[in-house]
Amino acid sequence: MDERTRAEVERAEAALVEHYPHLVRLAYLVLPPSMGRHRKVLTAHGLVQRALPWRVPRRRAGALPAQRGPHAAGSGYELVRQRTLELALAYEQRQRPAVLLPTVPFVWGLRLFPRAGGADELALDQALSAAPAAVRAAMGLWHLEGLEADAARAVLARAGVPDPDAAQRAAGQLDRRTGAGAAALLNSAEFDPCTVQARPTDLLRRRQRVRATAALAAVLAAGVVALALPDGRPGRGPVSTAAQQALDSGRLLRAPNEQWARTSRVDFTAWPPRGREAGDRQLLARALQVWAAPPPGTRIVAAADTSTRPPAAPPRLLYAGLIDNVMVVVFHDGERLVRYAEPADATPTLHFARVDGADLAAAGGLVIGRGNGWLRYLIAPWVADVATRDLLAPDAPSRGLHLAPDGVTDRIPLPPADDAACGHWPVAAFRSSPRLDDRRSFLVTDLGDLAPVHLTYLGPSTAGGPGGPGEATGGPALRSWARTACTLRSLRGTGVRAVNNWAYAQQGLPEGGGTASWVCNRADTWRGPGRVMLQFQPPAAGPADPGRIVGREVDTAVCSPFGRDVLGDVHWRAKSGKWYVLAAGSSDVAGIDVTGGVRATADATALAAPAASNAPARVTGRLRDGRPLRALWP
Repeated sequence: MDERTRAEVERAEAALVEHYPHLVRLAYLVLPPSMGRHRKVLTAHGLVQRALPWRVPRRRAGALPAQRGPHAAGSGYELVRQRTLELALAYEQRQRPAVLLPTVPFVWGLRLFPRAGGADELALDQALSAAPAAVRAAMGLWHLEGLEADAARAVLARAGVPDPDAAQRAAGQLDRRTGAGAAALLNSAEFDPCTVQARPTDLLRRRQRVRATAALAAVLAAGVVALALPDGRPGRGPVSTAAQQALDSGRLLRAPNEQWARTSRVDFTAWPPRGREAGDRQLLARALQVWAAPPPGTRIVAAADTSTRPPAAPPRLLYAGLIDNVMVVVFHDGERLVRYAEPADATPTLHFARVDGADLAAAGGLVIGRGNGWLRYLIAPWVADVATRDLLAPDAPSRGLHLAPDGVTDRIPLPPADDAACGHWPVAAFRSSPRLDDRRSFLVTDLGDLAPVHLTYLGPSTAGGPGGPGEATGGPALRSWARTACTLRSLRGTGVRAVNNWAYAQQGLPEGGGTASWVCNRADTWRGPGRVMLQFQPPAAGPADPGRIVGREVDTAVCSPFGRDVLGDVHWRAKSGKWYVLAAGSSDVAGIDVTGGVRATADATALAAPAASNAPARVTGRLRDGRPLRALWP
């Protein structure tokens, strides 16, 4: 090698040392986002360190090193920048970490990632993640390197980009979509792999690997024994293969971003994977291993009648990212949501919830994070916007809620605890995208599970009973729910899917007492059985004045499409001090009879008869087809 070549290498080495953070930032921008931020940080450093020529000539004893060249064409900096860009672009085609493993810095026991930015940085990061590597390279040469179009085109061409002009045009379009501040954002800490945060993972990972390996070995041993049985039954061998595949983060199901707009099945199977760590295979593998074999100390929370069994097949990835300093991964295995939460200073938590048979509203969101008095939702891709309102203030307007580009909401207050005063009841209002034919707004509330509870309403004018509840977003629905909301606390931890308020009857009260509503409040669970609470709501002193519970029943079809007939009764005191027995039934009730300490009858859906306050009364209804119907008991 001649002296000129030796000088070029020495200039390149000097330029690499001087501009190392700049080069690593460029490599980090171009590398594939699917790698996850930890691997991208390490790989970016490894690429830049590998950018020098492999055969560096030995300097003669006493010779001085070459002077550092300027940051310009023909300099040592241009040499290492070109080599860095070539390696980063080639890595996207390979997508195999083993190719560069020997030259990637090795970190044991820590995960590294750049500091999180704000909403603008996140939006730009997601836009860049959807762009090809050549477009990201063009953006880097433009905004990080400050190159003119012709110079950047030449650099891209030398790096092997097939169509540099197309890459630059696409970069220009991306820049216009993300706003005028793209250059400042790319130079922020969000895209700086030299200023990173570190989180420990090693001790937890060791325990998980040992337990997961033991569990997998047991499954393999069972498969071998089954194959050895002399019963001639085939099909035992694939059990171990399925177990291995279920724990393989590379086999996770991932829906395309726009599948929800092209399918008739709008549920959790149409959710694309979101979150900045959706490409972090180490994180995903850890979450799968903890699910398969939870290490000692793992907190496991399961909704009512929800299995915590390991995955039988590769689940679907819905989210992976950092939520309020907790690393969160969410899977869907076809019938359950599984949330893995990995705090920095504690053992992980697994949360399971049934969601089989979820529809557009039931799959409209999930609880992605929960803290002291607050929660965050991750909303479905078909939800266009989110607002919050207080269910106890039906006439107050809703308040818009900020939504991050990855679908995570701002914090929402939790409903009051069981032992606290019920002075408010926060709910979220989701509005579906105009791209859906079934466009609507719907209310959801939190009752402690991963899946929020859908609130619905059916008015008294609906004939034939609750064939199809409507959304609880109109004035009558909100006023009805204002008087019922606080009863929702009794449903916590019962695996509720949806709660419907059916105002099945209106009754004029004696002595000019106004009009009362009879409401059947039905809670349906994910496992099937429902719980019914009958409420008598006389004219209210205030919008949130609670009604009186006059009947209950569990494991029943009453007030559902399969149990459309309902009857309730109550002792009520008029303003004069006189007591009455009141009764009201649904539309198919043709008559009501009262026996016992009170005798009365009416050939109508409602009855009012004078009675002592403590007079025993047995109320029975007569349906139009002649069948009897007993009133629900408190």
